[in-house]
Amino acid sequence: MASEKVLQLDGTNFDREVLQSEVPVLVDFWAAWCAPCRMVGPSIDELAAEYDGRAKVGKVNVDEAGDLAARFGITSIPALLYFKGGKVVDSLIGAQPKGVLSRGLDDLLA
Repeated sequence: MASEKVLQLDGTNFDREVLQSEVPVLVDFWAAWCAPCRMVGPSIDELAAEYDGRAKVGKVNVDEAGDLAARFGITSIPALLYFKGGKVVDSLIGAQPKGVLSRGLDDLLA
């Protein structure tokens, strides 16, 4: 079950929630059929709760928002993009341990 803290992002809210955000944002580009994506899901939920108020954590379902995947050149999933000041500042491809994901957010908050 997805955390209520995780932003469900699509073409209608992406720019407002991510590109115009005052805080760093971690965006998980994923799909329901992707086993590595499902492995990362619980970490994404936990990070959204742990960083609430300091950073945002969101998910983009590439099957439902293919336009966003294309816009950011997503060719492999899970793709985890870090945004700060409206720009992609870092990215990771593939299932990553929670500690790696949190270090990325910590670096942006430092």
